[in-house]
Amino acid sequence: MVRQIKILIVEDEMIIAAKISMYIEQMGYSVAGIIPSGKEAIDYCRDNPPDILLLDINLRSEIDGIEAAKSILTEHDIPIIYLTANSDDYNFERAKTTKPFAFISKPIKKIDLERSLKLVIERLFEKSDNTTARDNRTIIMSDRIFIRHKDAMLKILLEEIEYLEADRSYCKVCTHEAKYTLSNTLKALEEKIKDDRI
Repeated sequence: MVRQIKILIVEDEMIIAAKISMYIEQMGYSVAGIIPSGKEAIDYCRDNPPDILLLDINLRSEIDGIEAAKSILTEHDIPIIYLTANSDDYNFERAKTTKPFAFISKPIKKIDLERSLKLVIERLFEKSDNTTARDNRTIIMSDRIFIRHKDAMLKILLEEIEYLEADRSYCKVCTHEAKYTLSNTLKALEEKIKDDRI
């Protein structure tokens, strides 16, 4: 099953979280959940790592957003976008140690969120050392690939790929539900996807 990019919102102000959630869905992404505390975010990400994490720095809980990010990043490499109403130097320096992809100041504007999410996705492309995959809008990770399909980024878990099919200088990724044509050769894709199940 092909999935949209999942974004987890960690925000203790529910009105702000609901607004962010609405923006995310309008942009064509999926909201993995809304969580109000750092500890709950750590627990959630342990079993259900999202693709992107929107994280308020100043959570009113025992663990702030930066400490939650540090803990989450020990187990999962998840891109983080910090949300903050207070951009003091101390918290900025602390947050920098987690290598966030972006900072968004409150009140959140839809255009700022949209641009930050696009930057995260572009940085994911850059992270892939396969230039062919990057140029053709395919991101290959250890357990999933992201492909551009109809102006949206779709996530396909490797375990959901039934087979890959060569088609000259293209290849097709075939799942139970659909086939997606990529501008990668089958050989280039297989070299990046190191999964014996495919």
